[in-house]
Amino acid sequence: MKNRTLGNSAIKISEVSLGCMSLPPIAQEAKQVIDTAIDAGINYFDTADLYDRGENEKVVGEALKAHRNNIIIATKVGNRWQDGKDSWCWDTSASYINKAVRDSLRRLQTDYIDVYQLHGGTLDDNWEEIIDTFEGLKKEGLIREYGISSIRPNVFVPFLQNSAAISNMMQFNILDERASEFFEQIEQNGASVVTRGSVAKGLLTNEWRKRLKPFMSYDEAQATLLLEKIEALYGDVHAAAIAFNLQYSAVSSTVIGARTIQQLQQNLAAYEKAQSIDNIYQLAHYTRQDRYTDHR
Repeated sequence: MKNRTLGNSAIKISEVSLGCMSLPPIAQEAKQVIDTAIDAGINYFDTADLYDRGENEKVVGEALKAHRNNIIIATKVGNRWQDGKDSWCWDTSASYINKAVRDSLRRLQTDYIDVYQLHGGTLDDNWEEIIDTFEGLKKEGLIREYGISSIRPNVFVPFLQNSAAISNMMQFNILDERASEFFEQIEQNGASVVTRGSVAKGLLTNEWRKRLKPFMSYDEAQATLLLEKIEALYGDVHAAAIAFNLQYSAVSSTVIGARTIQQLQQNLAAYEKAQSIDNIYQLAHYTRQDRYTDHR
């Protein structure tokens, strides 16, 4: 497993990382998946305080505590669960972020978070307060670095320009290339992209015929034509999906979830095959270079 530097930081993360939202809620089962990932060289684990009301952080923390010095933990903040309700609200106040980071540290069983990400963002947020709060957490040693998870250009562009953020986690894959328009700008601001939705909910795997459905601007017929072309060009849709994302220097890691060891092993096998794909750029002749239309 190769590593890439995350933004202009000193943090190096594996080219494939584990999205932990999909992990089973049972600690021992989750630990088996995480141990397999670590054995394969994966060192970046992404979660959020939103997932399962924080229970996902607990499961991840328990599984990772024995490996803490060798792994990178990323979590997120901003979505605040409402007491007595099965819903959350958006809260980016300094008081809430300061409370939430300490709650995440407790659940993750660690003294620091490597990458603390704002889990979204709107034009109405108090961005100066948010950035000042993150900078304060760095000074306290509670977080090493911070970033954002956003697909809204009018949110992530000024945030990256006006802060020391090192990453943006955003959906990006063969069927959704919208984010690529901003890759160069993100790099120029000293940040990297960490991709989510990297295999399009399984549509960009070798089981795509079972998963076939409309995705983004592709209807079923259009998706079928493209996926058949990918098979003809590369022989492995899953491997091509990983190679496609990693061809960009702005991308530090492609996050893929796995609920079972078998799913993780499929991702790892695809990553290995991706190493031999040297003509992934040819896909640009067949895919749609869609662009964001909202939040510009």
